[in-house]
Parts: sequence; C-alpha cells; structure tokens
Amino acid sequence: MRMAEVIVETVAGKLRGREERGVSVFQGIPYAAAPLGENRFRPPRGIAPWAGTRDALAYGNMAIQAENAFNLPADLLAIWPLGGVERTSEDCLYLNVWTSGLSSAKRPVLFWCHGGGFFTGSGSSPWTDGTNLCRLDDVVVVSFNHRLGALGYLHLEDIAGSDFSGSGTAGVRDMVAALEWVRDNIERFGGDPGNVTIFGESGGGAKVSVLMALPSAKGLFHKAIIQSGPALQMATREDGSRTARQFLRALGLGDEDAAKLRDMPADRLLAAQNAVQASVGSASIADRRRMGFNPVIDGTYFPGGPFAPVAPAASADVPLMIGSNKDEQSLFLGHLPWVAGATFDNLPEALTPYLGERAETIVAGYRAAQPALPADQLGLLVVGDLGVRMMSLQMVERKLAQEAADVFVYQFNWETPVLGGRLRSCHTLEIPFVFNTAETAALTGGDPARLPLGETMARAWIAFARSGDPGWPAYELTSRPTMVFDLESRVENDPFGTERRVWEEKR
Repeated sequence: MRMAEVIVETVAGKLRGREERGVSVFQGIPYAAAPLGENRFRPPRGIAPWAGTRDALAYGNMAIQAENAFNLPADLLAIWPLGGVERTSEDCLYLNVWTSGLSSAKRPVLFWCHGGGFFTGSGSSPWTDGTNLCRLDDVVVVSFNHRLGALGYLHLEDIAGSDFSGSGTAGVRDMVAALEWVRDNIERFGGDPGNVTIFGESGGGAKVSVLMALPSAKGLFHKAIIQSGPALQMATREDGSRTARQFLRALGLGDEDAAKLRDMPADRLLAAQNAVQASVGSASIADRRRMGFNPVIDGTYFPGGPFAPVAPAASADVPLMIGSNKDEQSLFLGHLPWVAGATFDNLPEALTPYLGERAETIVAGYRAAQPALPADQLGLLVVGDLGVRMMSLQMVERKLAQEAADVFVYQFNWETPVLGGRLRSCHTLEIPFVFNTAETAALTGGDPARLPLGETMARAWIAFARSGDPGWPAYELTSRPTMVFDLESRVENDPFGTERRVWEEKR
C-alpha cells in the first residue's frame, strides 16, 4: 500500500509526513540548530529555514549516551526499550508529532519528556509512539530528544568562565526550545498552543519538575504530569562544579584545560561521562538528582528548587497529576545479591546505605504494616518508597500549600507476569499503558486481560490534558483520595497510609 503523504508548513519551512490509519505522523523535525563545534555546551540556537519540502518520515538521532547506562541484566534489557534504535549523535535536537487531524480543531497537546535520568533515553521508544493516543481521542502528541549527560549538563561556568555560560542547563534549554517550537507551530498540526500538558516518567518526570520551576517556560505549558519522577532538589553550582572536575580529571585535564572539550571527539567525552556516572552509587538514591549529570541551579535561568523548600511559584497555577508504581525498585535492584539473600535478620544492615540509622526502625514499621510480605519484597518496597513515592507525596503537599491549582494522585499496582513475576509493578511499567501500547510491549506479557487497563489509563491522561480533571477526586490531606490503577481500577483513600506514616514520624 502506497503511503499517503501529508504536508504542513511550519515557521521554518514545509514538512512532509505520512498518514497511517487516520493519524498524521511527522518525525525527525529539527527544533533548534545542531549543537556542534562552537555550539557545543552552548544554549540552543534557532533553526535556519529551508527551501522546498523537508521529509519528516523517520526519527532523528538520539543524544550521545551509553548502550546500557543502568547495567541491567540481559534478560531484562531484552524487553525494556528505554530508547529507540536510531544512531546516536550530538546532532540530536529533533522532535516528533502525531496528530488526529490537521484541521484547526484546537486539540489538546501532550508533550512527552522521555526518561533515563538526564544521561540516557530518547523520544523514539516504541512504547511511546503517539499513534494509539491519537486513535483513541482527538489529540496531538509530541516527543523530542535533547542533549544528555556531559553535553547537556556539564557545569563549567564556575571553572572556565563566561565562555561556558549556561553549560550546566544546556539540555534544559533544549527542552524550552522544543516547547517554544510547539508554541509557534503546533496549531498548524491541529493542536492548541494554549492547552499543552507536559508529562514524563522517571527522569522525564524530573524534567517536568524542572520545567515547572523555570521562569522561561512559564506560559509554554498549562498542565503537568509526573510519573515516578519526583525532583525536589537539583544540583547546586557546587555540586555541578564537583562533577565537572571529576569529568575533567577522567580525561586527564585540569581546570585550565576546559576549552579543549569543544574540540574533543564525542566518544572520548562519553567515556569520561560513563566513568563519572559509575561513581554515583546506590546510596544516593534519595538524593540522586544532585550527583552525576543533572541540571544545575544557577540562580538565574534555573533559580532554585524545583520543589525545595517549597513548590515553584512559576507554575503555581498549573494543575498537577503525580503518581508512582507499587514496586518501583524491583527493576533496578531486584537482581542484586542483597535482594536475593534478604532475610529479616540482615535486611536492616542491607538497607543502611539507603536509610542510614533509620534502617531498623523503618523495616520494623513496614513489617508491622505488611506482616505477610517476604524480606526481599519488603526491602524493595522500602527503597522504592524512599526514592519515589514519599518524595512524590512531599511534592504534592508543597504544591497544595500554594492553594492555586488542583493536584491528582495515582498509584499503579498492576503486576507483570514476565521473568517469573519477579518485577511485579516495577518502574516504567505504566508507560505502555499510558500510551495504550501494552499489546506490543513485551514487558507487559501476553495476557489479553491487561489491555483494557491501557485504554483506562490513556483516557485518564487525555481527560486531564483536555480539561485538568482525570476523572477522580482532587487530592487533599484529610482523606487523601488516590486512583489505584489495576485490572479493576478504583479510588482508595490513603493507600499504604501506614507505611507513609512510618516515614513522617521523623521527617
């Protein structure tokens, strides 16, 4: 069957996309100039207009990154497509658009921020193909790539001076540039630039958190969704300079040699990045956004927070939906020796690197709350709550304190049967349900009973994007209503409330 082509004229020139069963798809659209040569480490620059019609028929390059940045075992890596299959390159500032129609219908826009921390991942994962969302309802979906790792977040300004101004926020500035492209162009794709929802999972949720704190992003989005990606605090200038010095030393360079980084091959930079990232140990799980390669709070472009000590004023009026998965850390830690060998006798010691002197108290509190849970599962539940659920609820409380916008909370409890069921309701598992792509996502298994959950979640995300109401009560601190997503989804008041109170006793 011959492809039906569709043409859209953007601010920079005409684009040729394709139509697939009623959905118009445009891929690999440049939203800023390639950050190469003298543009390396610098804020993004505008895209030059082109003559004629440019093909937008394939994803653009992924950002420079390691192949297996999280060192996952082979059996898990085979069914967990964090990124796409495109080549990696510094020339990576591209975005993708799926739309239900090109008419001026003012469709809500869902702007996806990919996960992978701030050092891996891409907007071309098969899980996050926007086609099914557009077939389910009248919407526009956007995904994008941006600079990652050292090329996006190496804070050299305090080491090497003004020639590297903004280098610690280059990747974040890419995100804002992509949102500016949406503002200037999305109406031509049938979208409403006045109704944009930013959403992301894990590192993508942290990106949403950061965007909520940026004065330069104010007005570029109107709702926000954070999936298992709370970010209370990002790197300080001191944190960023420490990481930059680690990076320079890994290359055998001193502070005075920073200018040499602009001429160095990208593969050498990646090798140094991998060496620095490997030094970020598991003990930092609750404070991981300050270690390694993360956006740096410079006090000007990125003034503070994002959610410390309070919710950001820049997005006070932006409704927020936020949630977590029941077994977040089974993905990253479930294969580690301390989990396989966990007993209730050795669990407090195993959790001390994560919890410090509170390990014994917290383990005891969780055992009292869930006496039937085996030691390995309980340990993973504790660490998952430490790094995701409790931080998410702190963000909720700080957002509610502004009394300016609604907050909606969810919890994802469905467990995957793959790999003998060991992953349970793991980190990232909700993504193919949100995008209604579970049917082709190997991580979700093959039971057709799971598929209606995809439509349920996708419709909730779309409803929130359209109106700011996903279909369950807004959160408040008395009853704490929470949507629990499972084969039978339902609203529960304060799920895992006993465990929550264990953390709050000495917060």
